[in-house]
Amino acid sequence: MTERPPERPVARAPRGFIDRRARDVAAERAILAAVSGVYERWGFEALETGAFEYADALGKFLPDADRPNEGVFALTDDDDQWMALRYDLTAPLARFAAQNWDGLPKPFRRYAYGPVWRNEKPGPGRFREFVQCDADTVGSDRPEADAEIIAMAVEGLEAAGLPAGAAVIKINNRKLLNGLMSAIGVESEVQKLAVLRAVDKLDRLGPEGVRLLLGEGRKDESGDFTKGAGLSPAGAERVLAFTRAGAGDRDATLAALAEVVGGSSEGDAGLAELAAINAALNGLGVAADRAAFDPSVVRGLEYYTGAVFEAELLLSAVDDGGQPMRFGSIGGGGRYDDLVARFTGARTPATGFSFGVSRLAAALRAAGRSAAVEPRGPIVVIAFSQDRMADYFTLAREIRAAGIAAEVYLGGSGMKAQMKYADRRLSPAAVIIGDDELAAGTVTVKDLDLGRALAAQVSDNAAWRAERPGQQTIPRADLVPALKRILEAR
Repeated sequence: MTERPPERPVARAPRGFIDRRARDVAAERAILAAVSGVYERWGFEALETGAFEYADALGKFLPDADRPNEGVFALTDDDDQWMALRYDLTAPLARFAAQNWDGLPKPFRRYAYGPVWRNEKPGPGRFREFVQCDADTVGSDRPEADAEIIAMAVEGLEAAGLPAGAAVIKINNRKLLNGLMSAIGVESEVQKLAVLRAVDKLDRLGPEGVRLLLGEGRKDESGDFTKGAGLSPAGAERVLAFTRAGAGDRDATLAALAEVVGGSSEGDAGLAELAAINAALNGLGVAADRAAFDPSVVRGLEYYTGAVFEAELLLSAVDDGGQPMRFGSIGGGGRYDDLVARFTGARTPATGFSFGVSRLAAALRAAGRSAAVEPRGPIVVIAFSQDRMADYFTLAREIRAAGIAAEVYLGGSGMKAQMKYADRRLSPAAVIIGDDELAAGTVTVKDLDLGRALAAQVSDNAAWRAERPGQQTIPRADLVPALKRILEAR
């Protein structure tokens, strides 16, 4: 009986997880380096927390079932406690602040970046693992703390590669929304959420679609019916008037909002906070084209307690098929004064901003604004003979000692294939040191950058091979200066 060969696993990445090659890695590293520099100049310190948190520390995903895998990837520790991969960087911050509060400077200002994981259905542009970058202030209830986060986000996004005015931070305040509810007589939490969800669809459905959702409901193109919030026509019009109040500059928006929500205690408190944010933003030199008040912004209905903000990308871009595309929101945040209290029982004010690094990198690339270029390969030392490998390694070591990336070819192919390898690596140059060069104390340098440039202009391959453009034989002592000239010329 013939034995079956063992089954081989299929080479495939899990759904929602992607591999990144050097170009994408370099683009994300460039963004993180630029934004980290901005955050540190503003006085924020770096903080790293572990990939896992105990599941009850994540708040939203409590272990109330046999396996708390609703939205997170979870497993049990050796003491039978559920742990889960962090789904954002804010919940770990709240746990860290509560655990170390007595020894922290207050307010505590930190930034962090790293991968987060979400056990959700993946889709186009929606991954189960992605990199976030956050900045937060914990321990200050001043509206100026919100303004500082907003201004810093504006500067950070521009440092990452967005031209001035390519993104706008849209700002609202949950207290204004609560004041609006009081003004139109909405008291039920269920009805409040229905109103806020309707407002949140303004960009997608427009005023008429939102008007239907604020009233009896709306039937979509497929025939599915969504039950509405049940407001009277007058109440729906007042909500729509609230969303239209952001048509002017920040001062004009404040005045328009006061007409709609002024007079209620929460509405007046929200207006006062926005006025303080406006004054701070003016002092920080952040104009309305970079940070605008927009009453239609609704985020984290059960999470944020005061100011909320969303970064919207305004750059035009096209997809792989050449069709215009809109990226929309690339980040957001706001004030969340209840998160640390889950651990301590004491309300601790906090505010922050977060953006998806991979999403921003993709947006910059689609708009032709990515700062990262195709990564270049190292100088390749051609290997002719097994007997001379020590000499090749010595040469590569000399090149690296001068601060230039270099490698010895370690495949089993001949000269032609080695040159092709160096070209596919986008190496600036290849170095050839055969027996003749070793005996004469010379090296042959092939300027691959020059060769690529000239190749586009050549029609006669025979002449090309005869002339060997970009190739020179020089004393070994002149190798490093010659390589530096090639690198500088590119």
